Amino acid sequence: MDNDSPQIDFESLLVGFNASTTPIDCGTMCAPHNPSGKPFCCDICHAVPVAYKPEWDYLKTRTTLWHLWRGDECSDEPMNPDDLLEETPEHLLLLSCKGPAHCEREFRATSCRQFPFFPYITSDFRFIGLAHDWEFESKCWILSHMEQVTPEYRQEFIKTFDLIFSYWMDDFDSYAALSEEVREHYLTIRKRLPLLHRNGSDYLVSPKNETMKKIDLKKLKSHAPYD
Repeated sequence: MDNDSPQIDFESLLVGFNASTTPIDCGTMCAPHNPSGKPFCCDICHAVPVAYKPEWDYLKTRTTLWHLWRGDECSDEPMNPDDLLEETPEHLLLLSCKGPAHCEREFRATSCRQFPFFPYITSDFRFIGLAHDWEFESKCWILSHMEQVTPEYRQEFIKTFDLIFSYWMDDFDSYAALSEEVREHYLTIRKRLPLLHRNGSDYLVSPKNETMKKIDLKKLKSHAPYD
């Protein structure tokens, strides 16, 4: 992804990725479990947002909500920014915002809108739906209530990343690597991974051979403290 590459119209992209993840404000469900009183996804101590470089070019000219992450925003646990920057793909920037009390929803980054999901890429390199990072299962209420995810959100998520991947294969490759990491985790714990498929159905995916078993998300076991 360089300055000579075709660029996405991020104003249009963000307008098209604006559906609510669930019918209720999920932040009100998780915030009581966070000592800071903030939704976990809006708390810089738990999640550092990212933005595509052209996305940051768009956001910084439209709002003062964001600044480049410095590493000292979490007073309880300041970080050396170099440590996380080393783990961040080159096409992304780390950001920090003014906090949920000052949120401007129309200027949320793509990473805010996609949380807690990421595009799942199969081992034969197909984008087939939405998976999640297991590390947030004890924090994110949605991951214990995935049946609440709206069809509109699923459709907009898929349309958004179909567009992004049509421009930037390096982003596709990053999510392919993350998907492989998730498969390895589920293989280690001997469980299948939940998937919100792009076809509208829901499945448990074998991390070994990626065979899929259709499921009712309501029957999935909830995670503490939401069980």
